[in-house]
Amino acid sequence: MKRRLRSILAAASLPLVLVGMLLAAHPAAAASLTRITGFGTNPTNLNMYLYVPDRVAARPGLLVLVHYCGGSASAIFNGNGHDYVTAADRYGYIIVVPEATRSEKCFDVSTPAALRRDGGSDSTGIMAMVNYTRQRYNVDPGRIVVSGFSSGAMMTNVLAAEYPDVFSAASAFSGVPAGCFATTNGSLWNSQCSGGQIIKTAQQWGDQARAMYPGYTGRYPRMQLWHGTTDTTLHYNNFGEEIKQWTNLNGLSQTPAFTDHPQSSWTRTRYGNTGTQATVEGISISGVGHQLPMSGQLAYAISFLGLDAPSTSMSPSPSPSASPTRSPSPSPSPSPSPSPSASPSPSPSASPSTSPSGQPGACRVSATVNSWANGLTEDITVTNTGSSAVNGWSLAFTLPGGQTITNGWNATYSPTSGQVTATNVSYNGSIPPGGSVQIGFQATHTGNAGKPTSFTLNGATCTVS
Repeated sequence: MKRRLRSILAAASLPLVLVGMLLAAHPAAAASLTRITGFGTNPTNLNMYLYVPDRVAARPGLLVLVHYCGGSASAIFNGNGHDYVTAADRYGYIIVVPEATRSEKCFDVSTPAALRRDGGSDSTGIMAMVNYTRQRYNVDPGRIVVSGFSSGAMMTNVLAAEYPDVFSAASAFSGVPAGCFATTNGSLWNSQCSGGQIIKTAQQWGDQARAMYPGYTGRYPRMQLWHGTTDTTLHYNNFGEEIKQWTNLNGLSQTPAFTDHPQSSWTRTRYGNTGTQATVEGISISGVGHQLPMSGQLAYAISFLGLDAPSTSMSPSPSPSASPTRSPSPSPSPSPSPSPSASPSPSPSASPSTSPSGQPGACRVSATVNSWANGLTEDITVTNTGSSAVNGWSLAFTLPGGQTITNGWNATYSPTSGQVTATNVSYNGSIPPGGSVQIGFQATHTGNAGKPTSFTLNGATCTVS
């Protein structure tokens, strides 16, 4: 069985492994993925890796990022999970990356020990990693979240079910309901579940999750679920069963309160709250198999998880204190496809706190675009190169034809196409001499994914770098 598990999931995860091998080239930074030993109870000999950005938020969020079967901490960190890392650099949250060490490099979501709180399997070791991090950093207890891909998505469901008092939200790419992979013979593979043959009522799925933490009567995490319709490794039927489970755990109807199509092949349904941070959100990708996440998708997860909450206070990160060792640094090579590194969170509606002032023309702007078939994200850095502070600012630029902003962060944008003005929000209205502010937006396009060629700050032309 273990040989079958290794061959099936490792083969199905080959695109994910290749993405992990084809690393995007990034500038060197002081912060790096660090192995931590002696972090606490670790019954299944997991490895713990920790990423603390150079500028950690005063009250940082904490993301547990769980790799796919056949993967590793460095593969997900440097490969198809790297958008989480670039967002951590921007927003100052911390990332814990567990690593499975058994031969299949899969996480245990099957044995009785794995499917009960503090049961003595992988989930127990992962929670020790969370506790270790919380003891050493001023983690925001309301923003401890988990996300995973394939085997990691199955673990995401299990962790959210077993520790609903710890995790506030979760995002699972190509997973199964918590408990679906259960076995009684020591095997880590459940063919009925993988084949989409285990169909239950919402109440039955909810009860199965509740049995993992008996007696608990509090709230359950918000859950975001992703699945490709042609997935044959973990059948698409599991997507609907996950929705049943998490709507039941959150006391919701299975009838969507909101449905839309962020991209032509996507169908997004929301249950309960209908905003960016819905109670339960399902995103179905038509014509796609077991190869999630794809380019651009983590941006949506970052917003859903609340990891893009801006911090008004950032401080240099302390060094981990328990036996850290640096992870190997693989040689970078070009990424197979561009990925947006920012989250598409809605723009705050606050108005500028002060009237625009400062030296005219003393500014520099750099812009980076990451695009996919009919969408893009653009990150803009505005630097005050003058000798006096800018207090209250408006940045004007013209979008290429066919581009329309759908949402943005760290500024308000009006109008959404043509000549656009981005205006500061309440927490970033002042730019000191030599200081910078980072803003960005997500947009659709009709073929031209270029960036603006000129920018003016408070009416004065900026240098474009």
